[in-house]
Amino acid sequence: MKIKANDSEAEAHLAVPPSGKGPGVLVLHPWWGLNEDIKQVANQLAEAGFVALAPDLYDGRIATTIAQAETFAGQLDSDKAAQIVQAAQAELLAHDACQGDRIGVIGFSLGAGFAVWLAHAQQASVAAVVLFYGLGWTEETNTQASYLGHFAANDPYEDDNYRDEFEQRLKGYGRPTTFHIYPNTGHWFFEPSRPDAYDAAASQLAWKRTITFLNETLG
Repeated sequence: MKIKANDSEAEAHLAVPPSGKGPGVLVLHPWWGLNEDIKQVANQLAEAGFVALAPDLYDGRIATTIAQAETFAGQLDSDKAAQIVQAAQAELLAHDACQGDRIGVIGFSLGAGFAVWLAHAQQASVAAVVLFYGLGWTEETNTQASYLGHFAANDPYEDDNYRDEFEQRLKGYGRPTTFHIYPNTGHWFFEPSRPDAYDAAASQLAWKRTITFLNETLG
């Protein structure tokens, strides 16, 4: 489906549960783009009873190497991407299949920053935030959402001290927050298309925790 964001349009992958109704969850892709991993996350959310929408922040481009991903992420217009994320949230809430007036947001790496931003910018509409090996600005931790984080024990892209500071800022604002650290894993451990990093056991555990969390906060 297409999402209109001001004067531009963005593609998005929509997945609806077999029941035809469910709570809404926005899925925000990592720096690879809207690839099959992220589409499958949306599909699995639908199988679990959620209406999932994954917008494309890269205008159809998909990176397969770190060098490509670095280029695409560096070229990203953050303001335009934020507009797409916000438009996707509005589109999801307005969809006939979406139940309730608050949604969840799952952000992967680059997408995690936009998930944190959206929860701060649209406090009345975001009830749950799930972060996969990515964070946002600590200045955006005063929200009305609950948080679940999945982080790798060996991750050169995330600073442990900053992660701890971010967690404490959330808790300081009274936000229900649980961060999990997965031993012997690295960045992208949840993504099957990254065989150098994918960890099936950690991925399955993270997914189980995610579905439980979303059911508790959105159900």
